[in-house]
Amino acid sequence: MISPDPAEQWMRAMRRGEWESAWRISDGVLAQRRGLEPRDTRTGQWFPRHLQWVWNGAPFAGERVLVRCYHGLGDTIQFARFVRLLKPIATHVTVLGQARLLPLLRTVEGVDAVLQLDAGAYEAQGAVEIEVMELPHALRTTLSTLPADVPYIHVNPKPAPAQRRPRPRVGLVWQSGSWDARRSIAPELLEQLTRLDGIEFRILQRGPGLAAWRGTPAEIPVINDILEEAAELMALDLLVCVDTLSAHLAGALGVPTWLLLPLRADWRWMENREDTPWYPTMRLFRQNRCGDWSPVIARVARELRRRFN
Repeated sequence: MISPDPAEQWMRAMRRGEWESAWRISDGVLAQRRGLEPRDTRTGQWFPRHLQWVWNGAPFAGERVLVRCYHGLGDTIQFARFVRLLKPIATHVTVLGQARLLPLLRTVEGVDAVLQLDAGAYEAQGAVEIEVMELPHALRTTLSTLPADVPYIHVNPKPAPAQRRPRPRVGLVWQSGSWDARRSIAPELLEQLTRLDGIEFRILQRGPGLAAWRGTPAEIPVINDILEEAAELMALDLLVCVDTLSAHLAGALGVPTWLLLPLRADWRWMENREDTPWYPTMRLFRQNRCGDWSPVIARVARELRRRFN
């Protein structure tokens, strides 16, 4: 039975790669909300920022455009690629982004100015405003037109060692944001990977999840900001990571990445695929049963042996 809910229909179309159908659904939603504010009609309260819409359907040609980044950090990294498609159309593009990401956003092609989100009220001064995740709809992106060239974020790599590293270097990240526990993996499962011979493992997990690591000793680099994290990622031969910021950053930098996904993964990873059109250097490892990560880690271990031994 097909759900009448436009949001569910939209996600179904996006998962199947039927993006043209998704945009027609988005057109209908846009027409219904045009002239309305993003408030709850019952309470009058503003929706949470990540649920607010910004674009009113206005064209970009010959206009100043303000791109607001209201979703998560990984979302901003993933959808920043579309800014370069605005540049040939608009006269000026300003990105209002999260403070942590500003050094990266300044390196994206097509960005004329970067300002900090929540640094105070910002007047758009007649600019066409759009949320960064609304860009593929506004630009009518399809699978064949998705800008997938990497890297599209540029940072200085760590200095190369004087001698070639004797072992391949693999980074590990096991915990995603607390809002969706399905995406995270118990660190003791990833600890099994560190028993593999011939590989140098580096722990790139940050936040509360890092304190849970009790596994085989592995190097934990000091990372103070997003530029240092990007440099660490670029020094890897491979990142094994759950669906979180690090995966998007590695993908945007062109770092080989194996992404570990729950059974019901986010719409952006589509269905029945081991690759993704978003990041050409990324490979997907999916659960076959809800909550069961053990077969996924066993498969990753086999593939690591095959790749590096």
